[in-house]
Parts: sequence; C-alpha cells; structure tokens
Amino acid sequence: MHPPILETRHEHWPDEDACAARASALAAHAALRDAFVELQGPLGAGKTTFTRHLLRALGVTGRVKSPSYAVVEPYELATGPAWHFDFYRFGDEREWEDAGFRDIFAGPGLKLVEWAQNAGETLPVPDLRVELAPLDGDQRAVTLMAYTERGRELLR
Repeated sequence: MHPPILETRHEHWPDEDACAARASALAAHAALRDAFVELQGPLGAGKTTFTRHLLRALGVTGRVKSPSYAVVEPYELATGPAWHFDFYRFGDEREWEDAGFRDIFAGPGLKLVEWAQNAGETLPVPDLRVELAPLDGDQRAVTLMAYTERGRELLR
C-alpha cells in the first residue's frame, strides 16, 4: 500500500505538445536523476509517449522504444543511468524479483515504470505517479501525485 500522497496536481494536456512541455519541465529538475516515476493509464493513454519526450529532454538521441517485450530498456544519460520498465506482461509479482530488478531500484538512476501494479507490492514507493486519462482526440487529463519529498520537488 502506498503511503499518503504529499501533493497532487491536476493538468489538462490539449495535445502532444503539452505532453512534451511537461516532460521538458520535469527533465529540468536535478531531483529527477535518481527518481522513481510511475506511469499509470490504460493502453494508449500516452505513457510511452510521455517517457519518450522525457528521455529526449534528458538528452537521449537514439531510438526510444517501448519496453513491452524486453520489459526494460536501459539508457545512459549525462546525469547517470536511466531505465524504462514495462510490466504489462507480468502475471505474478515474483517475476519482478526473479528478473533481478531489486538491485536496479536500490541503486542510483532514473526509473520510469509503466504498469507498476503488475509488479504488486514488490516495488518501492514511487517518488511521483503520473496518471494519464485519454479524452477526445489527443487531449489528456493528467494527475501528478508526489509520494516523497523528491516527488514534491519534481512538482515545483
């Protein structure tokens, strides 16, 4: 069970440019370097699109692909390592443990996680949760929730 939410922000993204702008603003925070950001939303909500914009804003120049089949895609940023996880295909939380991800989450680096709920209670508490809800066209209703002081810093 997650601890209490320390701060919440609601946003409306009218299009993908707004998604990219929020990703760029988040990338500007030094606190992001070692953050755990959980991305929630149904299929097609824009979790991977947001991650792609965020990684681009952090300097990734190569291909940013969905880790749906590989489960994790690693990146090397100027500020250190980053990992993009997708636990959509997990059927049991033990898969997270068996994959050896505990060491990654215990170490430094940015962790971006889609479908975190499929890893159950094995994951640590996220610093920030980004919930994306599709609306008409490319619009999104977005809720950002800080669970830690680092998460609060990311909302500033």
